[in-house]
Amino acid sequence: MNVRYRIELSQAERDELTTMLSRGKHAARKLKRAQILLAADAGSSDDAIARAVAVGGSTVYRIKRRFVEGNLERALSEEPRPGAERKLTGKEEALLVATACAKPPKGRARWTLELLAGAMVKLTEHKSLSHETVRRRLAENDLKPWRKDMWCIPQVDGEYVARMEDVLDLYAEAPDPKRPVVCFDESPVQLIGEVRQPIPAAPGQLERYDYVVPPQRHRQSLRRHRRASSLAQGQGHRTAGSRRLRPMHARTRRCPLSRRRVHPGGAG
Repeated sequence: MNVRYRIELSQAERDELTTMLSRGKHAARKLKRAQILLAADAGSSDDAIARAVAVGGSTVYRIKRRFVEGNLERALSEEPRPGAERKLTGKEEALLVATACAKPPKGRARWTLELLAGAMVKLTEHKSLSHETVRRRLAENDLKPWRKDMWCIPQVDGEYVARMEDVLDLYAEAPDPKRPVVCFDESPVQLIGEVRQPIPAAPGQLERYDYVVPPQRHRQSLRRHRRASSLAQGQGHRTAGSRRLRPMHARTRRCPLSRRRVHPGGAG
């Protein structure tokens, strides 16, 4: 540490760091870096900063160096950390997700990390796989098969894996304007609306809504309307797409015990 780095913040940078600390909505490491920069700008020594912020002297030195050699954003952000390559490839991660969503082995009520690790060893060329690797990959996909019910795949067999790899290979291809990859998805949406139409705003008058009065508490009065289908379409290699709503006609069925017409999923 023969080089001494001097921190001179601009007023805009001081304001940004002060606002960051007052809100406290960032990670603890980032907040400590902000405290180090502000203390260094105020003229505190490295030892005093290390004691006040409860970090090591090398940490103070690195933050100051990254600010002087780079900028404020670099000083506040995490440096790339060296580490081993991901053990599972993209296809293997997709296979892990599919396995976790499939039915557990016979005699088991649900998948565990150890069972998934063993299944991946059988399905791939890995000689071993730790349950921590499985846990991290599932956490990235927000999957917890041992804690909640999930959509189940009947069986992950050779045919399923082959079709899965065909789809993954398609998305991995370079974009070709002559052969666009078009994605389409549809999901139902329940439409809701006001019980009474709001009164629009006018000069000298705010927009008015209908609210339920006590003792039912203050809340906006809404009611269910028809259902609609949300249709999403776009190119596989682009994030932009289009969406439109198409109203659906409500279907009814007759109750066998009466002549009343009953809406599906509702009471008579």
